[in-house]
Amino acid sequence: MSRKDVTIGIDVGTTAAKAVAVDEDGHVQARVRIPHQLRVPAPDRLEHNAEEAWREGPVVALERLKRPDAKAVAVSSMVPSMTAVDSDGRPVTPGLLYGDSRGRVPDADQQPVPAVGEAAEFLRWTAAQAPDAAGYWPAPAVANHALAGEPVVDFATAITTLPLFDGNGWNPEALGERGATVAQMPRVETFGAAVGQVRATKSVLATGAIDALCEQIVAGADQDGDVLVLCGTTLIVWTTIADPRQVPGLWTIPHTAPGKSQIGGASNAGGLFLGWVDRLVAQADPMTADPRRVPVWLPYVRGERTPFHDAGRRASLQGVDLTHDAASVRRAAYEASGFVVRHLLELSGAPVRRIIASGGGTRVQPWMQAIADATGRPVEVSAVAEGAALGAAFLARMAVGLETVITDAARWAAVERVVEPHPDWLGPTKDRYRRFLELSGSRLV
Repeated sequence: MSRKDVTIGIDVGTTAAKAVAVDEDGHVQARVRIPHQLRVPAPDRLEHNAEEAWREGPVVALERLKRPDAKAVAVSSMVPSMTAVDSDGRPVTPGLLYGDSRGRVPDADQQPVPAVGEAAEFLRWTAAQAPDAAGYWPAPAVANHALAGEPVVDFATAITTLPLFDGNGWNPEALGERGATVAQMPRVETFGAAVGQVRATKSVLATGAIDALCEQIVAGADQDGDVLVLCGTTLIVWTTIADPRQVPGLWTIPHTAPGKSQIGGASNAGGLFLGWVDRLVAQADPMTADPRRVPVWLPYVRGERTPFHDAGRRASLQGVDLTHDAASVRRAAYEASGFVVRHLLELSGAPVRRIIASGGGTRVQPWMQAIADATGRPVEVSAVAEGAALGAAFLARMAVGLETVITDAARWAAVERVVEPHPDWLGPTKDRYRRFLELSGSRLV
């Protein structure tokens, strides 16, 4: 087997399944995007048609890549998620997604790490809806079964279901309390392991990982002070630090780089908010707005995660008057996302060396410019927007012996362009950031 062999990564995302075929140097040979509907049946609910998004999307994406020569395929996905499946692995209930109120832990304080308890409540609701289901699976298990008949998830995805998975295996007591058994849960393997063969091909099915982890390994944000901003439906900000620290409202998790940690968290001020504004406001170029004439958005269309952990927050537009136009309102939305990035950085107290942006939102230049202007720092934009799929493709290489060490994925990190802060915007944007802190009730005020 040659190191030139191609592998495929498929990312089951919030709005689409994205797939890339990648060579040994991390160069994308083919890419495809299969959109699916994000359903919002109520303000506090978020779900997929799991058949469409988790089962059909990855299969169609793989077919459209037209790379039968691929040595291996791996899937990444968001967490947490949950659906019930029948004996053929087909979903029979909605695919519940992160932040849905059906995952809210009763009487719980803010969570110290991402997703703790949410998947367990998803299971409780799903098992009540489909008590005779053959299985209760998160998105990657559904996708892997569709691809290769193997309902398998990686260890990192499994551990986010605590207390359902306790680090050693599925916990029968915790499952039973929520109406499920161990036999109904997916198999768990380490990431980058060979777990099956993709149907009608010679390609190996490999375990992938959580989308954010896959993006991280190929981003090159491995040094102290490196900030990784994941610009997807969810906005995620991680700062690499040498030693773990606890900051109220923020999450601290291990880094894939040995001896490192990350501090930051996830916010609803990403593509979910910006896409809503895009549908609401007339089309206009945000770059044509007057830097001094921009209102201030609070971007909480479905509450906020980090740092407030407040599902009841709602969006508002402050300071708008008759002189504002569509361009200024759109610029305000992008600035709000940039303000969240800066807020999380300042709350962490960690020194910042550089900012690296990854994810589908990096294709939106006004968003990148607003992050640069809001933070007052250059933003290095990753060369491959499909970072999660790219990372999954690297894990696929590990499954067939083409790679042995996950930290070698850093050689795939590449910067497409650098977005510099615009001098004319720095002063006015800084003033609006102070107003944003006041309006949001930040403890930094």
